[in-house]
Amino acid sequence: MPKIKTRRSVAKRIKVTGSGKIRRMKQFSGCKHIREKKSPKRTRGFRKAAFVAESDMTMISKCVPYMV
Repeated sequence: MPKIKTRRSVAKRIKVTGSGKIRRMKQFSGCKHIREKKSPKRTRGFRKAAFVAESDMTMISKCVPYMV
């Protein structure tokens, strides 16, 4: 049985914590484009990492099989 290829684009965007949860950046984490309509409070919130939802774990585990 051949190995499953890892999707490198996904692997670069996620990190696995010690407890096994998967951390990801929020949607507008760069947030350098069209900032005048976004409040400073909102842009600060984009810097923080979020965790992947349980409903998305199966999709992520198929994309990065040896990381999860």
